[in-house]
Amino acid sequence: MPSVSVKDVSQQGFTKAFAEFLKKSGKVKVPDWADLVKTAKFKELAPYDDDWFYTRVAAVARHIYMRSPVGVGAVQKMFGARQSRGTAPSHFCKSSGAVARKALQTLETLKLVEKAPNGGRRLTSQGHRDLDRIAAQMKVAAKAKSAPIVVTTQ
Repeated sequence: MPSVSVKDVSQQGFTKAFAEFLKKSGKVKVPDWADLVKTAKFKELAPYDDDWFYTRVAAVARHIYMRSPVGVGAVQKMFGARQSRGTAPSHFCKSSGAVARKALQTLETLKLVEKAPNGGRRLTSQGHRDLDRIAAQMKVAAKAKSAPIVVTTQ
């Protein structure tokens, strides 16, 4: 069977599947402040989804897989967006640094990423293997779902 990597599956599907894996594993400790904070200063409300932190950690892990090494500033920029300033022109604004830092620290405690010698964080071999394994499981599930149903009559 040919190898399957994270690049071979859809990013939305992978992020959702990896977030479910993180939640079911029970190894990720969601910060106490997660239900109180906004994810960026340009947001008006905190996230509606109770499991938003798992999704954020999964998205950061996929981003590190694609573009390594990645630091806190790069994660802030990735989740940044336009800040509405009323009648003044809008400007780009980075997302929360504490959320980005905590997501990277969570991946470090899971031994999925490590600090790179030249700055930022990169995937470990275990992290690479785990992400590819989840992508392969997604590919197999998608193949089984799209397989034609054969009905035989006797």
